[in-house]
Amino acid sequence: MKDESEGTNAQPGGWMAASSSVHRFESWWMVVVLAVLVVVFSYLNGPAFMSLYNFRNVLADASALLILAVGMTFVIATAGIDLSVGMVLVFSQVVAVKTMVLMGGDGWAATAVGMAVSVCIGLVWGLLNGVLVAYMRVPAMVATLGTMGMAGGGGLLITNGVNIRSGVPEQLTHSFGAANLFGVLPSVSIVALAIVAVASFVLRSTRFGLYTLGVGSNEQALRRSGVSTRPVIATVYVISGGCAGLAGIIDVARFTTTTVGGHMTDNLNAITAVVIGGTSLFGGVATILGTVTGVFIPAILANGFIIISLPSFWQQVAVGAVLIVAVILDQNRRRR
Repeated sequence: MKDESEGTNAQPGGWMAASSSVHRFESWWMVVVLAVLVVVFSYLNGPAFMSLYNFRNVLADASALLILAVGMTFVIATAGIDLSVGMVLVFSQVVAVKTMVLMGGDGWAATAVGMAVSVCIGLVWGLLNGVLVAYMRVPAMVATLGTMGMAGGGGLLITNGVNIRSGVPEQLTHSFGAANLFGVLPSVSIVALAIVAVASFVLRSTRFGLYTLGVGSNEQALRRSGVSTRPVIATVYVISGGCAGLAGIIDVARFTTTTVGGHMTDNLNAITAVVIGGTSLFGGVATILGTVTGVFIPAILANGFIIISLPSFWQQVAVGAVLIVAVILDQNRRRR
């Protein structure tokens, strides 16, 4: 497989990677859209928009959603869906903060344990989703809608519906959440970019990535070629859950508190970013670079509208229009 954006098409007697020149063009078209947005906002208010301070803010604000969207890319590549990521994020960060508080709420040891707990909790929720979808054959939308309610309700039960604002280690919030490498790149963004790099390699250059796209393209043909598809399907949900757990602890590091009521639409935002980036809702075609673009188009729009004093409601209109265009392009590609 030569490019991560390549899909798979079933052939008589088997399946194989197909040519994706059209898809690559459409993915790069979104990159062009992002570049045009940067140019436009730079022209309208260059000093504010192009400042280092604003650059850091955009990167840091998009980091948690970028990690969620990377996990969602793997799920959608298999023609699945994960509606639980926002609430898994909340549940993971709540348990992590409670753990850090029990450990004294200070020091790198408490910070490291809290981060590990958040990721592990996310992995457990992802495993539950994977078992339900892959082995119990529960439709992905139903399974993840159920775990969304369970995780969200569990987070509210643990906190009594109140955000935990005290006991978060300063090492997590100041030395990590508010830190910048060389004064330029936010630490949380470095973590997000590392996840992007690893995910891109896995999807483009490993057998698991090929099987992931194969499941989305034609699961039956992949099974007939001798590949067990259930572990592949389960694994993509584990990846999504782990990404949600990591995004949860990054959210705490950024805002120094849990946000039990602030992630109701994270699942939709992640799905929107993935689809805008060129990953097909019908599976079989996925691109991590496109997902990055799909995350930053809404982020740049929101930031630019604030800087030029345009009502932020226009962001929803613009993102909705871009989403519709992305889906139309995907449908046209599939027909061709």
